[in-house]
Amino acid sequence: MPSIQLHFDGPRRAVHTIVLAHGAGRGLDTPALVAISEGLAGRGIRVVRFEFPYMVQRRQDGTRRPPDRQPVLLDTWRTVIDELGADGLVIGGKSMGGRMASLVADECGVAGLVCLGYPFHPPARPEKTRTQHLADLQTPTLILQGERDRLGNRDDVAGYRLSPGIHVDWIPDGDHDLVPRKRSGRTAEENWDWAVESIAGFLDS
Repeated sequence: MPSIQLHFDGPRRAVHTIVLAHGAGRGLDTPALVAISEGLAGRGIRVVRFEFPYMVQRRQDGTRRPPDRQPVLLDTWRTVIDELGADGLVIGGKSMGGRMASLVADECGVAGLVCLGYPFHPPARPEKTRTQHLADLQTPTLILQGERDRLGNRDDVAGYRLSPGIHVDWIPDGDHDLVPRKRSGRTAEENWDWAVESIAGFLDS
């Protein structure tokens, strides 16, 4: 696989480095991903973002296309990890990007995994779970999940068998992008700041 363009935020010699991949529909500039990346960088954490091949192609020709097949997505992750070095590296990302990271985390021997809005199941199809590998996951994991996430809310996730090494931090009234409703009295920025603090604490632990 050809070299992948990496986007860096935060100090070059940071104690912690985390790699965050994008979700299926939008690239590395999705608002939640940008806000969380910049928030972590502001706390002295090195943040790396990249895009999967289909998203790179979309930017080049403007044509919307579905995500690459899973083997391509996983190989992209392996290439990024090889380039940065797995030792001490934390990987993860938004929705699909985090899910793909969870499938290579143990294999690649990374230090940790952070998922932003894990897609536990497709929208409106709670019976079609994407959780089998999570039961035996060995990599320490933080999942930041909106309480209203239509791809896995509190009630859904309560019924899943997850590894003891997985901690789910529920973001108040958040949707799949961790965004709350106006009537909740919270803002998207407050929830994204919550995510930043949670991730920073996870890295320090």
